[in-house]
Formats: sequence, structure tokens, C-alpha cells
Amino acid sequence: MLRTSASRVLDDQDREEVLTILDADPVANVFVASRVRSVGLSPARLGGQMWGFGPRGGLTSLCYAGANLVPVNAGPEAVQAFADRARKQGRRCSSIVGPADAVEKLWERLEPYWGPARAIRWAQPVMATSSPSPVPPDPLVRQVRPEEFATLLPACVAMFTEEVGISPDLGDGGALYRSRVAELIRVGRSFARIEDGQVVFKAEVGAVTPQVCQIQGVWVHPDLRGRGHAVSGMAAIVDQTLRHFAPVVSLYVNDFNVPARAAYRRVGFKEVDTFMSVLF
Repeated sequence: MLRTSASRVLDDQDREEVLTILDADPVANVFVASRVRSVGLSPARLGGQMWGFGPRGGLTSLCYAGANLVPVNAGPEAVQAFADRARKQGRRCSSIVGPADAVEKLWERLEPYWGPARAIRWAQPVMATSSPSPVPPDPLVRQVRPEEFATLLPACVAMFTEEVGISPDLGDGGALYRSRVAELIRVGRSFARIEDGQVVFKAEVGAVTPQVCQIQGVWVHPDLRGRGHAVSGMAAIVDQTLRHFAPVVSLYVNDFNVPARAAYRRVGFKEVDTFMSVLF
């Protein structure tokens, strides 16, 4: 076993150093960076802890430990330190997600204590684009209005259940998930094509920094798939998010989701990294 220095819990005094690490790879780190930029590093506001590896003034690696466990720029010694802390703390997250190499090594160390996982997504291509889509956008894709929450919510639940394999209504009855859906609508980061009270296509901007925004929750109504809604809908999302949110648009997708990957490539996305997710 590697002999390593211990990790430590960071606070707002570490903010600038943390952002320097996060900004070194803005696409891979957009989720964590968006949290830090929004609320800082206080655990009460962050909804978890930020662990650091290295002394103040010499941080090299991070790990966000909230609803997800997310390693950042974590080499072998940092992974070992983060695994030690996670093991002692006990599992509080619903997933481990991030760059595939670091997540795989982290899971190797945690599986004897936290396993078995409910599902493992070994390869999830990270895709990004900085250019308007080369295909025509769907002109009917727009921001969802607050009064359309009840129309959008079933589509969000269906997407989550299909993607993750369990319903977001489990545990707290879906209260936290409903709150998140409502918040994304409120801040103008939920987009959809809605016809006759039915969601045809939808997606959300899940994380935003000055450099990158990350798309999540892409979904087409099952009865309407195969008609090009994903391509034209994503083209609309790319064009609108490039104008209003950030100069780069990113997402990650399961490697086995061949139709989605093909649709994203048509819209102009290119693969730039690989994530891995361990789901509990």
C-alpha cells in the first residue's frame, strides 16, 4: 500500500488555490467548479466537503464529497488519501464520478468497504463544442416557464429513471429532485419543446462556470424517438447556451448509448475525455 500524506477538509481560505486547480481543466471540472464559484467551500453551503491533498499553498488534488464523490486531478497518492478519508467517514454519496482513471483507482480501494455497486459505467465519453451547431436548430425549443413545472416533471422523472436505473422518488419521496427541477426552471436553465401539454424534447444546463456549461438530462419522448428531435433539439440547446451561458458547451454520455453519441457528433460535439461512474 502507498504511504501518503493525509487529506484535509478545505475552507474558504483555500478558494483561490482550489479554483486554480479546477480552472486547469475547465471541461472535466465544470460541476465542482460551478459549486465552488456559487457557494464557496464552507461545508454548510457546499452541501458536503471539499478535500484537499497537499499543504496550503501547495495543493495538488481535490475531491468533492457531497451527493457525489468527485476526484479532481488526483494521482495515485491523492487517490489513496481520499480513499482513506472516504472509508473512515463511511459512504454518504449516491455515486463516484469523474475522470475514469482516478475513479477506477478510487473504487478499487473502496469496493471492499462500500461494495457492491448497483451499477458501474466504466466509460462515459466527455464531449464538448465551442461552435454553433452545423445542423438547423429546432425553433420550438425554449426555456421552460415556472408554470410548466408540472408538465416538465414527469419527463424529468422518466429521464432519470431510464438513465440511472432507479426512480428519483425513492428515499425522500422525490422532494429534493423536485426542488432541483424547479430551481433550474427558475434560473432559466431548463429547456424543452412542449406541444399540446406534452414534452417532446428536454434538457437542462446543469452546471455553469465562466468557461464552460454542462448539459444534462437530455430526453426525447419514447413515442417520438427516431424523428430527429434529439439532433435539432440539441442544436438549439448549443446555440442558446453559447449565446447566454459560456463559450464551451459540454456533456458526458454512456459509451453504450450509440444513438446519443451519434446525435451529439452531428451537432458538433467532439470527445475530449472519458469519465467513469460508480452508482449506489
